[in-house]
Amino acid sequence: MENNLESNRREFLKMTGKAGLAAGLSMTALSTFAENHSASGIISGAEEVPYAQQPLPYAYSALESVIDTMTMEIHYSKHAAAYAKNLAEAVKAENVDIEKMKLTSLLGKISKYSVKMRNNGGGHYNHEFFWKSMRSPAELNSPQSAIMKAFIKDFGSFEAFKTQFSDAGKNRFGSGWAWLVKTADGKLVVGSSPNQDNPLMDVSDLKGIPLLGLDVWEHAYYLKYQNRRPDYINAWWNVVDWKVVQQRFDAA
Repeated sequence: MENNLESNRREFLKMTGKAGLAAGLSMTALSTFAENHSASGIISGAEEVPYAQQPLPYAYSALESVIDTMTMEIHYSKHAAAYAKNLAEAVKAENVDIEKMKLTSLLGKISKYSVKMRNNGGGHYNHEFFWKSMRSPAELNSPQSAIMKAFIKDFGSFEAFKTQFSDAGKNRFGSGWAWLVKTADGKLVVGSSPNQDNPLMDVSDLKGIPLLGLDVWEHAYYLKYQNRRPDYINAWWNVVDWKVVQQRFDAA
């Protein structure tokens, strides 16, 4: 009997030790998960954008013949500049310490701020992100192997991804954006957002780290394409900078 009791005691201690180890590992995993996620539940790694408008990374004419010079100039110097100006006003009025709070963090809890902050914080981030997503159509450019494998895994093929992304832009009612994002579980997902919302916002139905975004507001294409948004979207694929998209994919 004593031998059985001792055996049972040793087995109990062995099992509780394993349980304790498992609990410890679980807490470590949860801690790591929490550290890698923002308040809005998105994995860290989103591209940071300064609060101030940055110089356009190419000439206004660089994206001809896909995006005409006048559209680029008006889009950057009027529309995007206004978002940056209004964001600066909102930040000042709402006492945001931009030295301590990155714009991605602000967007992650945008529900706590005003409509002006939401519209212009999103508008500024989206446009800065958009400019860097493009390059001259004269440059040879195609997706690299790592992200191409992800396209095949999550969409079936690169062409299937392009169709789904294009449809997200074409079918967005009114003004907004089409997005490719990497979700918290590492999956590539396509969707869209209204107005100047984006997937970093806690109010967004689509959540994830943006890898590619397309502006489908009329001011982005109306001078050249008038009401033909699908033509604009189809042509836009010729100026996507896949090197930048790959960098974002690797960092996410």
